[in-house]
Amino acid sequence: MDAPMRVAGTAVVLRDAADGVEVLMLRRPATGSFPGAWVFPGGRVDPGDERDGDDEEQAASRAAVRETREEAGIGIRDLATLSRWVPPAETPVRFRTWFFLAREDGEALRPNPGEIEEALWMTPGGALERHAAGELTLFPPTWVTLHALREHRTVDDAFAAISAFARYETRMQQLERGMRALWAGDEEHPDQPGAPGARHRLTMAALPWQYERG
Repeated sequence: MDAPMRVAGTAVVLRDAADGVEVLMLRRPATGSFPGAWVFPGGRVDPGDERDGDDEEQAASRAAVRETREEAGIGIRDLATLSRWVPPAETPVRFRTWFFLAREDGEALRPNPGEIEEALWMTPGGALERHAAGELTLFPPTWVTLHALREHRTVDDAFAAISAFARYETRMQQLERGMRALWAGDEEHPDQPGAPGARHRLTMAALPWQYERG
C-alpha cells in the first residue's frame, strides 16, 4: 500500500545579480529531512495555511511564503506556480510538493539557527558545478529546477518562460551502479511511458548527473 500523501510548498526565490539570475539556496543540518542537502526554502502545509474555498495549490503557496520567512528571514512576492512533484511510492514519508517561482524583497538573509546551517545566493549554473564537483548535495527536484533556470539571464526572463506548471510523477529505477529517476514521457516510465527512445530521466550513476529529455 502506498504511504499517505501530504502537501508541501517550496519557494524558488530569484534575484538579479551581476552574473545573472541568482537563486536562494539553504543548507539543511546533517540530521532530519534532506540531511546535509542544499534545498530551496519550503515545508508542509499547516492548518493556518488553509482557507475555506481554496485548493491545495493556494495553501501550498502560503506555506512557501511562511516557510521562507521562517527559514531564511525574508519576504517574497509575485509567486507563480512552476511545478508539482510527486515522490515514488516507496518513499517513507510522501509529500506532493508545489514549487513556486518568487522574487525576493531585498531583505538581508537571516537563516534560522538549528533549522538552516547556511543560506547563500547562487547562480543556478554555479550550484550545478559545485554539485558536479562533489562539493554540495542536491536532490533530484532541486537539481532539475536549477538545470532549467540556468538558461535565464534575468528574473523577468525566468517568469516569462512559465507557460503551464510541469508535473513530475517520479519513478525510481535501480541501476547496476546508482539510480535513475524517470518521469512521464520516458519510454521506461511504468505508468506514463513515451514512444520507443523517448527520454525524460535523470541518471545518478556518477557525477556529474545526466539529464535527458526529448
